[in-house]
Amino acid sequence: MSTPPPHLRWTDKATLKAPILLAAFEGWNDAGEASSTAVRYLRDHFEARPVATIDAEDFFDFTVARPMVQLDQQEKRTIKWPSTVVSVAEIEGSDHDLVTLIGHEPQLRWRTFADQVHQAAEALGAVQVITLGALLVDVPHTRPVQIYGSSDDPKLAQRLAISPSTYQGPTGIVGVLASCLREQGLPTASFWAGVPAYVSNAPSPKAALALVNRVCQAFDTSLTCTDLEISAAAYERQVSDIVAEDESTATYVEQLEEDFDAQEQDFKDDPDRLVSEVEDFLRGQNGRSES
Repeated sequence: MSTPPPHLRWTDKATLKAPILLAAFEGWNDAGEASSTAVRYLRDHFEARPVATIDAEDFFDFTVARPMVQLDQQEKRTIKWPSTVVSVAEIEGSDHDLVTLIGHEPQLRWRTFADQVHQAAEALGAVQVITLGALLVDVPHTRPVQIYGSSDDPKLAQRLAISPSTYQGPTGIVGVLASCLREQGLPTASFWAGVPAYVSNAPSPKAALALVNRVCQAFDTSLTCTDLEISAAAYERQVSDIVAEDESTATYVEQLEEDFDAQEQDFKDDPDRLVSEVEDFLRGQNGRSES
């Protein structure tokens, strides 16, 4: 009997400096495509190169996450299958190098999938993992994006100035992944950005920018994001123009702005309220949630 091919397939080697693995999964936990955009932005900015993939065959229901038909340069038809790509980059001036992991949230065999992520993290010498997400909430697009952070590791929570997670309830791949890595002694943290629910179908570079800035703090580095800042400003103007065309929506947004301004100081005084917002969102996902 032939041995089945490994799920984790290496295409290159890497020697890294205390790398942090940064992961984002497309799907319901990627509102406004903010988390996947943020990780791709960091990957591209630091010119990360792919070193491995997690093959999709055993982790996806292809009637849900369908492969794509494409034409190559010779006009030959090819199939592009869903995959999870691991890339690496050196970050000058930081104590940590970068490992990125980007893919769709798998539908099947989460424990086995989490094991593949752990194998990749271990092989690359990752010292911690940060997962990113974005959720739809009742916030105005004209105000700063709120970033919600949590970690089950007390030392990491203290270093990143976030709260230990007290969430109990339905979970998804991020929760399973965090549990698996924690059991293996690898500390994990999670950052979520709030995206206005009334523009749920629009990509949000503004939320992506907020996540990029928060991740840079974890790497103790700074980043000039002029192109992303321009996109975020254009996003805000475009949404404002759309909102202005509908009186009821404009009134709704004005109320959100008033509520945000009134609650902003409360959030500063009690950062645990931010985590509560995420936890309420997770509990409302009818078994499709993650923490």
